[in-house]
Amino acid sequence: METITLNNGVKIPQLGLGVFKVADDDSLKNSINAALAAGYRHFDTAKIYHNEDGVGQALADADVKREDLFVTSKLWDNVTTYDDTKRAFEASLKRLQMDYLDMYLIHWPSEGYTEKWRAMEDLYNEGLIKAIGLSNFEQPHLEKLLASAKVLPVVDQIETHPYFQQGTLHGLLHDLNIRHEAWGPLGQGKSDVLTNPVLADIATAYNKSTAQVILRWHLQRGEIVIPKSIHEARIQQNIDVFDFALTPAEMAKIAGLDRNQRGSSDPQDEAWLQKSTTMA
Repeated sequence: METITLNNGVKIPQLGLGVFKVADDDSLKNSINAALAAGYRHFDTAKIYHNEDGVGQALADADVKREDLFVTSKLWDNVTTYDDTKRAFEASLKRLQMDYLDMYLIHWPSEGYTEKWRAMEDLYNEGLIKAIGLSNFEQPHLEKLLASAKVLPVVDQIETHPYFQQGTLHGLLHDLNIRHEAWGPLGQGKSDVLTNPVLADIATAYNKSTAQVILRWHLQRGEIVIPKSIHEARIQQNIDVFDFALTPAEMAKIAGLDRNQRGSSDPQDEAWLQKSTTMA
């Protein structure tokens, strides 16, 4: 597994397992066990996924040392203050059965994110979090947060796939020395990206699947990527992407597929952000 060194010196496996919408305990445990067996050591969850308990138990039951794992969780939008951020973090840590987190993210740029960041900075300085970052932050949110931040975020985890490549934000993050982490890297099944003929032709040339080509494209852009699956064969396939490389011409062909087609909520939709603070 290849790793990326974040701006604070912490190393993160470049490819991990996402567990969004995996709430069934058996499916969750089976997918984590399959991932561990395949070589995954990076796992990404969140409070709003309602599966921190299951992730924590599956990892506690596994025959893998805690220091060999990289575990991320995220602070949900209904938390809006400094004190509540600390309490929410402690609750996540308890559910995960851990005494520290490798990475903790603000899930969306909703109400109070500068106060939330201040609390996370203190948790980071106390050694309870190895790295702190953001999710779904666009340029205006980044500018506002960085104006008062004392600790530079290590990542911004944003929706990214061949039909929504985030070129401008990708470049901005590079310039800020904040790593681009891609969620929904395979399009979340909301488009025909997995059957796109350009990607299919490239996949045939390497005797790989279209999904593997897409993941390889993410990796070669320097992104951290967290594909989600509950199927053992796909979990194994998704990590089998370090034995080939796309050519510059192939990378250019994939760049040409961008439709600026977002598949999920827009972080600059203020009405949605306000609504998200009422979700739990």
